[in-house]
Amino acid sequence: MKQAGSMAGSKENPGKERIGHTNEIPEEERVSIIENSSRTLGRSVFFSVLIMIISFAPILFLTGQERKLFSPLVLTKTFSLIGAAMLAITVAPMLTRMLVKGKLIPESRNPVSNFFVRLYRPVARFCLEWRKSVLAACVVLLLGSVPFVINLGTEFMPPLDEGSLLLMPVTLPDVSNSEAKRIMQLQDKIIKGFPEVENVLGKAGRAYTATDNAPISMIETIIVLKPKKQWRDGLTKDMLIREMNEKIQIPGVVIGWTQPIINRVNMLSTGIRTDVGIKIYGSDLDSIYAISRQVENTIKGIEGLEDLYVEQLTGGKYLDIQIRRPDIARYGLNVDDVNMVIESALGGMVLTTTVEGRERFSVNLRLAQEYRNDLDEIRRIPVQTMAYGVVPLSAVADIKVSEGPPMINSENAMLRGTVLFNVRGRDMGSVVNEAKKRIDEAFEKMPQGYFVEWSGQYENQVRAQQRLSIIIPIVLLIISFILYITFHSFKWVLVVLLSVPVALIGGVYSLYFYNVNFSVAVAVGFIALFGVAVETGVLMIAYLNDTIRKLVAERGNGRQNISFPILKEAILVGATQRVRPLLMTVLANILGLIPVLASTGTGSDVMKPIAIPFVFGLMSATLFVLILLPVIYNLLMEWELKKRGALSVLEIEE
Repeated sequence: MKQAGSMAGSKENPGKERIGHTNEIPEEERVSIIENSSRTLGRSVFFSVLIMIISFAPILFLTGQERKLFSPLVLTKTFSLIGAAMLAITVAPMLTRMLVKGKLIPESRNPVSNFFVRLYRPVARFCLEWRKSVLAACVVLLLGSVPFVINLGTEFMPPLDEGSLLLMPVTLPDVSNSEAKRIMQLQDKIIKGFPEVENVLGKAGRAYTATDNAPISMIETIIVLKPKKQWRDGLTKDMLIREMNEKIQIPGVVIGWTQPIINRVNMLSTGIRTDVGIKIYGSDLDSIYAISRQVENTIKGIEGLEDLYVEQLTGGKYLDIQIRRPDIARYGLNVDDVNMVIESALGGMVLTTTVEGRERFSVNLRLAQEYRNDLDEIRRIPVQTMAYGVVPLSAVADIKVSEGPPMINSENAMLRGTVLFNVRGRDMGSVVNEAKKRIDEAFEKMPQGYFVEWSGQYENQVRAQQRLSIIIPIVLLIISFILYITFHSFKWVLVVLLSVPVALIGGVYSLYFYNVNFSVAVAVGFIALFGVAVETGVLMIAYLNDTIRKLVAERGNGRQNISFPILKEAILVGATQRVRPLLMTVLANILGLIPVLASTGTGSDVMKPIAIPFVFGLMSATLFVLILLPVIYNLLMEWELKKRGALSVLEIEE
C-alpha cells in the first residue's frame, strides 16, 4: 500500500510520496493502524522509561549531604517519567485517534526530517560499507579515553562559589584578648582595602554557649565580595586569595581560607573546619602532638596542599595555685577558707540577683582586671585569719603560671589531635593520595594504641564512592534483566549495553576539555546518561527489528530470498526512517540542559558537572545508535543468515 502511494506520488513529483487523507482510510483500518503502531513500540517505550527510572536509583541510596542535595532531582524526574510512561501507552494512542485527522503528510514531505535524512543517509551507507574500519575507529576512541579516566581528578563535590570568603587565622594558644583583637583589626583593615571587597566582619573567641567551642586564638573574618563584574580585569578568586594571603601574613599566625557555608557544613558533619583533616587518636596528648608534628613535616610541600596547620594540643597557660597545708594549719585556716578567697577574688562571688522586668541578672563581686592580670598582685591578695590578722595569699600558697592543653578534644572515647589543610589548584583525591603515600612511608608502624583517620570532605567522598561502587553494578544487572524481558535474547542485551561505554567516551573527553574533576555531581550526570543511552539503543533495535519483520513478510525468510545487499539496504532504510524520532529524543534532553552549560551565576558550579558529561556523553551515545548500532545489527544479521540460513526476528510483545 505504501509502495503504491509512492509510485502514484512519483508521477506528480518524483522522489516524494503523495499527501494522503484520513478519509481515504476506513475508520476501522485507521484504528487498527494506530493500535498496531502502539503495540509495536509500546513495550519498548515503557521499558525504556522504566530503565531510566531504575538507572537513577543509586542516587536515592546515597547518604549524607549528597542525598539531601540530589534526591529532589531524582524524585522529580522519576515521577515525571512515570507520568510520561503512563501517558505514552494510554493517552497518546487515544489522542492520535481523535486528533490525527485530515491530511497525512508523509515523512518525505517534512523539510526538517529531509534535511537530517540527507545528512545521515550517505554517512550510514558509508559506515555499512566500511564496517570493520568504523568498528576499529570506535575501539581506538574508546581506548584513547582510558588515559583520561586514569588521570581524572577526584573530589567530593564541586566547590560552590558562595560570593564570600571566610578567613580563619589561628594564633598561639596563650594569646591575650587584646592581642587577638589587634591582629583581627589589622588584618581586617588590610583586607577592606582591596577594591573587590564589599564588607568585612571579624570575630575572635566564641559566644557564651557550649555549641561554639572556638578558642580565643581562632579568629573568624567573613569577607563579603562585590559582584565579579566589578573586579579588576583578569582577576580570579584564587588569584584574589593569594594576593590577600601575601599581604596579611603575621609571624606566629597561621592563615586559613574557606567559605562561610561550607565551613559550617564541614564542622557540623565531620568536626573539621577545613577541606581535609587528619585525625590522630591515642591516649596521651603529648604523644599525639608529637605525631601530629611529624605528619605536618611529612606532607609539607605537596602541590595543591594549602593552609597546613596542626591543632595546638599544648601551650595553653594556666594559673596554678597550690595551697601549702602546713602553712594554712599554722595560721588556723583550712582549704575551704583559702579556696573561698581565691574564688571571690578571681572567679567572682554572687552577691545578689537583680530583677529587671521579666529578666534576672546575677551581681558578682571580684577584683578589678588590673589586679587579676598581674601575678604579683594575685600573690598579694589578702587572706583573713582568726589569730594573725590579714596575710597575703603567697604566705599560704604557691602561685605560678604553668602550661597545659588549651583544649582537650575527644572522639569515640579517645583523645584526638588534628592536622588540617585545604586543597587549592589541584583535585582533592590526588593530594590526599600523595599525602597518604608519604605518611605510609614515614610511619611504617604507629605506636601501640595510636592510629590515623582521614576526615573532612575526603571522608564524605570515600563514603559516596564506596556506596556507588556497590549500587551501580546491581542497577546494571537489573537493567540487563529488564532488557532480557524486552528482547528475550542475551545477544541483544549485550548490544544495547555497548552504548554505556561508548557514552562514557563523550563524557570523559568533555570532563578533560572543561577541566572538571570526578565528583558525586559528575557521577549523577553519568547515571542519568546511562539511562538515556540505553533507552535510545532499545528504540533503535525495535525500529530495525520492525524493518526486518516487514522484509521477511514481503520476501520470505532464508538466504534464497534475502541476499546480503538486500539486507544491508533494508537496514539502511530502517535506520534512515528513524532519524527524526531519535534526534527528537536526544535534542530534547540536550537543549534542556544548554542553559545550565551557559550559566555563570551562583549554583552553576554544582549543576555544570552534572550537565557536562550528560550532554556530551549523549552526543557520543547518539552517534553510536545512529552509526555503530546499524553496523553491529547488520553484522549479526549477516552472521545469522550465513550460519543458520534464516533471520531471527525478535518478538517484542505488547
